[in-house]
Amino acid sequence: MRTGIANHTQYHEPFTPWALQMKAIASVDPLALVQSLTGAILGCGGWVLSRGANDRGTVNMLFEFERQACVDIYGILIAVGLELSQSGHTRMTELCQCTRSQTQDCSAEIASVDLEIQTYPKEA
Repeated sequence: MRTGIANHTQYHEPFTPWALQMKAIASVDPLALVQSLTGAILGCGGWVLSRGANDRGTVNMLFEFERQACVDIYGILIAVGLELSQSGHTRMTELCQCTRSQTQDCSAEIASVDLEIQTYPKEA
């Protein structure tokens, strides 16, 4: 009698240690913000996975980037006019510091950001 043991390979979802959830506010038009932020993220080599704005001025964006681009990404978030929450600044600073001081090369690892922005367009 022949018995067979099935070789089951388990699928493990890739671990993303830097999965950041951040909130911010901005005094800009939500649609213009989505366009400029998307272009800036793509310009830094990032990937925009989802984006959108609702009629209440809330913008949601999910994007990823290689850790080697963390300083550039942090810079563009500020440059487009976002005011990150204190925890958002803390998490981005931690990411940049850990990437820079890591003894092993982690620059190609992926960081993910789930960003929620409440916009308050400037009144004319």
